[in-house]
Amino acid sequence: MDSARRKAVVLLSGGLDSATALAIAQREGFQACAISFRYGQRHAVEIDAARRVAARAGVAQHIIVDFDLRLIGGSALTADLEVPKGRPLAEMGQGIPITYVPARNTIFLSFALGWAEVLDAHDIFLGVNALDYSGYPDCRPEYIAAYEQMANLATKAGVEGQQRLKIHAPLIQLSKAQIIQRGLELGVDYGLTITCYDPAPDGAACGQCDACRLRLKGFAEAGVADPAKYV
Repeated sequence: MDSARRKAVVLLSGGLDSATALAIAQREGFQACAISFRYGQRHAVEIDAARRVAARAGVAQHIIVDFDLRLIGGSALTADLEVPKGRPLAEMGQGIPITYVPARNTIFLSFALGWAEVLDAHDIFLGVNALDYSGYPDCRPEYIAAYEQMANLATKAGVEGQQRLKIHAPLIQLSKAQIIQRGLELGVDYGLTITCYDPAPDGAACGQCDACRLRLKGFAEAGVADPAKYV
């Protein structure tokens, strides 16, 4: 089937990476159906950012799934734990930080997989990255490959051999600067996105958490100004 007629489910957080992954999916000719999650995260302003990005991109559909990972906690993003600030860049990627949300990408992909089955979509896009990132285990290539294998064992389409599901992680081997450069080439408006783990009530980014520092590093290396608002 021609990709120009195929739907793809795109995980859209409202951040820099997912906005870029959405643009790539559309450039590849897919009809993008975006899915976002309100899961009890402290940075819930990202939902508003996801709405802005989806609206500007003109996605075919955009749904927001609600569930509450605060019930299990275990992360500075879903529990009363302090978000690390000012960590040296050399520390990022060394060990798993407290901002890791247990099983988050597995949960997200499971919702996306279910919706993909309903939509008769055989492609899922997500913006995980394994270079400029905070060491999360569910952002690695081997995780994506394992989940794709599992998905094709667990779905009606996969069992009946209609078509294999493909999980696309187009940013996984790119630096943050390369991601930004690619997004700018595709017309992504990064001023609509938010990356911060601990933003102010008005949505201004803190500039000191791991996510902010990696984002700022990426824009600096790309040689362009970050249009996001910082406190």
